[in-house]
Amino acid sequence: MELWELTAREAIRDLVARYNANGDTGRFAEVLELFAEDAVMEVPERYEGRDGIATLFSGTQSNVKELGSGGKRVYIRHNTSTHQIDLLDSTHAKGRCYYFVMMPHGVDHWGRYVDEYEMRDGRWVFTHRKVTMDGYVPGGMGAQSVGE
Repeated sequence: MELWELTAREAIRDLVARYNANGDTGRFAEVLELFAEDAVMEVPERYEGRDGIATLFSGTQSNVKELGSGGKRVYIRHNTSTHQIDLLDSTHAKGRCYYFVMMPHGVDHWGRYVDEYEMRDGRWVFTHRKVTMDGYVPGGMGAQSVGE
């Protein structure tokens, strides 16, 4: 393995970690910076470009505020595991990993991220992210996202 491969893998792992950490703490402007201007995100609805993806996060922020009404503290903690990264060349990669989301009531929902990454302007960014939800706890935030 060459040094550029190790550097790329670590940068991509950091990209995924920053997505979760920034999103969990409501720093959505920082989350959007992790995406290419022409990125696509599917959750399963399709959002195109940073502006389109921004609408997804503004809706998430409203849902979390609703859960916190009534004075109780609400937190969200995304956790990822089994992150596989396939380097296609020095500027393109694909990846997939599992995620689960912890909230005050425990595990809320879980699933998988399937990603495409690209090196742009000297940094790795998401060019495509597909989020699938494999399961959720009834009454939780994951259940709300599927209309229950």
